Amino acid sequence: MDVPWWREAVFYQVYPRSFADSDGDGVGDLEGLRQRLDHLQWLGVDAVWVCPFYPSPMADFGYDVADYCDVDPLFGTLDDFDRLLAEAHDRDMRILIDWVPNHTSDRHPWFVESRSSRHSPRRDWYVWRDGGGPGPGGRPNNWKAAFGGDAWTWDEASGQWYLHLFLPEQPDLNWSNPEVVEAMHGVLRFWLDRGVDGFRIDVVQGLGKDHPDLMDDPPGTVLPRSSFNDHPSAHPILRDIRRMVDGYPQAPVLVGEVYLLDTAQVVRYLGRGDELHLAFDFTSLYAAWDAGAWRGTIERVERELGPVGGWPTWTLSNHDNVRHRSRYGGSEDRARAAAVMLLGLRGSPFLYAGEELGLEDAVLPAERVVDPGGRDPCRAPVPWDPSPGHGWGVEDPWLPWPPGPDVRNAETLRADPSSILHLYRRLIAARRASAALRGGDVRLLPSAPTAVVWARQAGEDRRVVAVNFACEPVGVDVEGEWVVEVASDGTGEGGPFGGTLAGDAAVLLRPVSSP
Repeated sequence: MDVPWWREAVFYQVYPRSFADSDGDGVGDLEGLRQRLDHLQWLGVDAVWVCPFYPSPMADFGYDVADYCDVDPLFGTLDDFDRLLAEAHDRDMRILIDWVPNHTSDRHPWFVESRSSRHSPRRDWYVWRDGGGPGPGGRPNNWKAAFGGDAWTWDEASGQWYLHLFLPEQPDLNWSNPEVVEAMHGVLRFWLDRGVDGFRIDVVQGLGKDHPDLMDDPPGTVLPRSSFNDHPSAHPILRDIRRMVDGYPQAPVLVGEVYLLDTAQVVRYLGRGDELHLAFDFTSLYAAWDAGAWRGTIERVERELGPVGGWPTWTLSNHDNVRHRSRYGGSEDRARAAAVMLLGLRGSPFLYAGEELGLEDAVLPAERVVDPGGRDPCRAPVPWDPSPGHGWGVEDPWLPWPPGPDVRNAETLRADPSSILHLYRRLIAARRASAALRGGDVRLLPSAPTAVVWARQAGEDRRVVAVNFACEPVGVDVEGEWVVEVASDGTGEGGPFGGTLAGDAAVLLRPVSSP
């Protein structure tokens, strides 16, 4: 049986505003990404997920889409995208794009027409409701939006409220309307026909809304557990999408952002193998640097996904959360150990651009804050070289640099074989060369309380991963004779494993008999 490509892939997330700038305006673009494909190929990644680059007023920096089938001039043109896609494919890398189906921009032509009149043909493309009129007491219910405030905005011209999970500039689409379904399927076909290899789907858990009754949330309810999340009607929506994309020859993958923070709830979005291919389980983003926390996370993921044959996803950082090095106290040792952990777990790893450089969150003065959700620090630009402009052609890009760009940049770290960048490259190469790491099972082994140790196996191929979450050395007792294939600190690689792991360190081991 053929293994789907996405089960063995290492994914790499690019936030285009902050990845690479080709024209010196201080904002990253598609041509900048194309020019840095050699870096990604050298690193060894298999697929690149590109965050939104569509025309947008940028109230939410691209997640407020004004046209799903074009490229914002800030990022380039459709021709630039086609060149990027073609050159990625020439390098045997796949391209996923971010699809934002829960909401549009309030400047999207669909919403402009919808709000023009209660009798507009597109009125029911969005969620409009009567209420008690303008003012706090007149809202249809007490739902709150993700960035704070109420989830309803009064439209004076038409005398109704419209729903928005996020900003008022991001009105929610009504997926119970078949015309919306057909229009959004058309968006997917537009990009699939161009050759894209899949989609990261934004806010999957919000697509089905509990609206005819509009029940109030109980007091104290906070996202992501409110009534407009995780409604059963989301599942037939996903099944329809899955049937459509499965007809394409490139075997596109659907990766869902299911922001529910409960693995059991997330797993339901895989359906019976007929909804999402992969669903982000963000519990790993909130697990502390602690052996007990990670042991429990691994056990829970295996317990919930095993019975349904699901394939896990693992991510430590992304464009919405504090970078894991910063979360783990700024320690490079911990960031290195986390890299071994991420690439040694069973499932599909997702790297966030810059984590291979060991980047931390930027520190922003108040006057540089621009994001409504407070996510600017993790979106700081990626430094490419030690020059004052760090490969961007401008010394002061759209956000300040992350700490230490003079030394934490791709050129400097590539020249240093002991760097964290080379560690990521060795780990990805080791994963690609091992059937056990790519797709084998996982079995937690007995270990000291401050360590987590697991075995991976596929047929005769075996590996062991050991991670020490404590600052002090710890003994690791693994039956048999093992060689250090990759060490987070580079120590002892190629030699026998002596049974002791340094503080905040991790190793990937192979049997002595393995090549």
